[in-house]
Amino acid sequence: MNEPQEKPSSAPVDTAPRAAPSRLRVRVGLIVTLFGLFVFILGTKTEWFGLNRSSGVGFVKISVFLVGLAIICLGGYISLWGLWKGMDRSIPADIGLRLVATGYVIAVFSGLADVFGMGSQTAPLPPYFGPVQALGVLIGEIVIALGFLLLIPIRYVPSKIGH
Repeated sequence: MNEPQEKPSSAPVDTAPRAAPSRLRVRVGLIVTLFGLFVFILGTKTEWFGLNRSSGVGFVKISVFLVGLAIICLGGYISLWGLWKGMDRSIPADIGLRLVATGYVIAVFSGLADVFGMGSQTAPLPPYFGPVQALGVLIGEIVIALGFLLLIPIRYVPSKIGH
C-alpha cells in the first residue's frame, strides 16, 4: 500500500544538500592531485630534478607529463565528487565529467601526434613536441578546467529575508 510515488520526468532534480561533503574523499583527491602535479612537473621540467638526458622533448617526457595530467584529472574528479555527497548529480556535473575526459583525450592525441603518425615528424625521426602540439595540449587542459568548473556543486540556500 505504501508504494513510492514516481516523479514525473519533468520534475527538477533535487540538489539540496543532505549531508556535509566527504572530507576524507576531498582530502584523498587533493593528495592524488598534488602527486599528479609532481609527475606532470617531472615530465615537463626534468632539469629541475637532474634527470634531463636530452635537449628536446621526446616520447618519454611527453608520456610522463600526460600520465601526470591523467593523475591530476583523477584526483580532481575524486575531490569534486566528494563535494556531491548526499545529493543527486546535476546534468551540468555529468557534462563536466565528460568534458574532463574529452579534454584529456584532446591532450593525449595532441601530445602524441607524432607517435600516432598525425604529426610533422615521420616514423624514423624521434617525436617532436612543437608549438602546434603544445597548443593542442593547452586546449585540452582548458577543456579539462571547464569540465572541473561544471563539476562544482551549486548549493541553493534559501534566504531568510522577510521571515
